[in-house]
Amino acid sequence: MPEVDELDLLDGDTTGDYDLDERRALRRVAGLSTELEDVTEVEYRRLRLERVVLVGVWPGGSFTDAENSLAELAALAETAGSQVLEGLAQRRLKPDPATFVGSGKVEELREVVQAQGADTVIVDGELSASQLRNLEDKVGVKVVDRTMLILDIFAQHAKSREGKAQVELAQLEYLSQRLRGWGASLSRQAGGRAGGAGGGVGTRGPGETKLETDRRRIRTRVAKLRRELAGMRTARDTKRAGRRRNAVPAVSIVGYTNAGKSSLLNRLTGAGVLVEDALFATLDPTVRRSQTAEGRGFTLADTVGFVRHLPHELVESFRSTLEEVADADLLVHVVDGSHPDPEGQLTAVRSVLADIGAGGVREIVAINKADAADPMVVARLLRNEPHALSVSARTGAGVDKLRALIESELPQPPVEVDALVPYDHGELVARMHSVGEVLSVDHEADGTRVRARVPEALAAALQPYAVAPR
Repeated sequence: MPEVDELDLLDGDTTGDYDLDERRALRRVAGLSTELEDVTEVEYRRLRLERVVLVGVWPGGSFTDAENSLAELAALAETAGSQVLEGLAQRRLKPDPATFVGSGKVEELREVVQAQGADTVIVDGELSASQLRNLEDKVGVKVVDRTMLILDIFAQHAKSREGKAQVELAQLEYLSQRLRGWGASLSRQAGGRAGGAGGGVGTRGPGETKLETDRRRIRTRVAKLRRELAGMRTARDTKRAGRRRNAVPAVSIVGYTNAGKSSLLNRLTGAGVLVEDALFATLDPTVRRSQTAEGRGFTLADTVGFVRHLPHELVESFRSTLEEVADADLLVHVVDGSHPDPEGQLTAVRSVLADIGAGGVREIVAINKADAADPMVVARLLRNEPHALSVSARTGAGVDKLRALIESELPQPPVEVDALVPYDHGELVARMHSVGEVLSVDHEADGTRVRARVPEALAAALQPYAVAPR
């Protein structure tokens, strides 16, 4: 069989174009094991950590892409509290509809699981209910897909009432499509003397299976969670409307998970947000007030991190939180310059931004972790991204330049005024400094003469003190 160029594989050629060895191979991805060396620590952690094997399907692109994807899955598994033993990747045009990796590779996977002593298999993809059932039946251990893993991490890290409700809603919506039943789960439920003539109205007939009861309970719980989140959304919308009414510009920090968004927010505002070298360490949005060198106020919001193939259920459940991003005047897009594929991070984040209606918001790209990144990679990103600069939230390098760039990119107030404000109305001058852009200030005998750009509401309040242009 002739060799196939890697570019041909990206063009979506048929199965016949694959090299036979590539299609039959189930490759081990080196360097993913997190098994501990110290015996005491191993015995301690074995009580609480699941031992997992990772498996992914490699549909196209280079093997480096498959390695990066599995490396990210390994980081997610560790964040969830697992010990990664092995990582496997198979080359296929598309996942097998029955077992995801194909019937032949399932046997090899089962042998690896038994040899490693694993108790869980984590699949780098989203499984259907039938794929999940078939894999568990054939491998003999619990199987978890990428979506279920991310939902589990969110459930562990959610702290606020709104965050917990959003995660529970996403989990229930995911579970409702994958309920499985066997044995007692398919038996009929009935009240009274079921099956007898004296059971009374409503107790005779085939009854309801436990599976149907579970689905009904999930639907009831989902409806309650949606009502609770709607009430929380009202409170968030009220706060957002107040900021808009007071013409306070909003800046949102977005980016891939573990790119350093919270660290950067702490550097810019001293917010004191939790910083941890883990994926999805912070889920609840944090909004802090800051001000420019001239005293104009604006808000900085830290948002939940994104990831490749972010579950649709999470995007929908966190939509009210993510609307902070869509309503922002400016985005600071943080990318990890030390990551093996920073361009992939940029693409993944922008895909989610487009889904939530924030694709058209002005954007500054902050290449974080510049102190640990390859200078050639940073230079490439600066060259390809027209509105970018490099920073290090750890050392503080470049943070002052980033702050200056944020201040310069804030939207200008729409109305330019020239007013002579009496000294007994100094609160108007203070408002001009806090919500406007002051161009010049002169202290005269009759009051303070200020030329500034201000919001429309403040311009109306200053109208009685307007003076002719000089």
